[in-house]
Amino acid sequence: MNPVILAIESSCDDTSAAVMVGGEIRSNVVATQQVHEQYGGVVPELASRAHQQHLIPVVEAALQKAGITKQELDVVAFTQGPGLLGSLLVGGMFAKTLALALGKPLIAVNHMRAHILAHFIEAPRPVFPFLCLTVSGGHTQLVVVRSALDMEIIGQTIDDAAGEAFDKTAKLLGLPYPGGPHLDKLARQGNPTRFQFPVGAMPGYDFSFSGLKTAVLYFLKKETAQNPNFVQENLADLCASIQHTIIQTLLRQLRRAAHDQGLTQIALAGGVAANSGLRQALQEEADTQGWQVFIPAFQYCTDNAGMVAMTAQFQYEAGDFADQFVSSDPRLKLG
Repeated sequence: MNPVILAIESSCDDTSAAVMVGGEIRSNVVATQQVHEQYGGVVPELASRAHQQHLIPVVEAALQKAGITKQELDVVAFTQGPGLLGSLLVGGMFAKTLALALGKPLIAVNHMRAHILAHFIEAPRPVFPFLCLTVSGGHTQLVVVRSALDMEIIGQTIDDAAGEAFDKTAKLLGLPYPGGPHLDKLARQGNPTRFQFPVGAMPGYDFSFSGLKTAVLYFLKKETAQNPNFVQENLADLCASIQHTIIQTLLRQLRRAAHDQGLTQIALAGGVAANSGLRQALQEEADTQGWQVFIPAFQYCTDNAGMVAMTAQFQYEAGDFADQFVSSDPRLKLG
């Protein structure tokens, strides 16, 4: 099947539209929202308003770049959830309205499933079954992927997500928002074993990062009380040590899950998959464990509509369509 798919992603603060033709991405346009920088985090109401401003220009740009008209579309896909309710509603209502006006079918896509299936946009592609570590600002999950539509979460964070841990500790260090990329850049210049922080110990394959945030907070309070310039004088080492702790927490659970599940095909997905330290550590672990590692191109790691289109392709082939009454759901579960 070679459908022409328009996909829309609006789960958080990136407005994106992509066009896929015959399983190949023709365009993947993303508009970021800079309004949140002054607040140090995403403000849901401002995010939904920005989606309203960006959505039509982004869709028009994606269609133009792909050389496709609205009338040539076979299906319209959108992110149903999880995510911010207001943001999801903007993208979902636009997709429903466009599909209804064009008389085209509608596909509702799970955002977390889309992150995982981003691995199938470009080669090399994993082979089912495989184990996927999905790490983003809102989620940290270990998922056994048996097929495109058959996935099981075997481990997840019980509190903060890994991306949230990066951003919150970066904020404690005075880094600008979003802090994760800034922390990653500084970590490359620092000593990852200079400072010791606790690795969240959880049973099974679950994760915990809230203890790290608290440990960093009290450590900085103690040290800056003695030396007000402590953070500035040790910034690179602090970033490297925090990043090392987060990565080791992720790899410990990944290692256990891969061994117990008997899986050697390992995938990394989500926005934190763009972290250079995590990529390097995962590849080093793969060399030791005999894993084959798969990481999407950078543009398909962060929130984007290309991964929504790829997921919609699989759902189209399976006849998994939605009706006009399907609702956006910020608490949608993977399954």
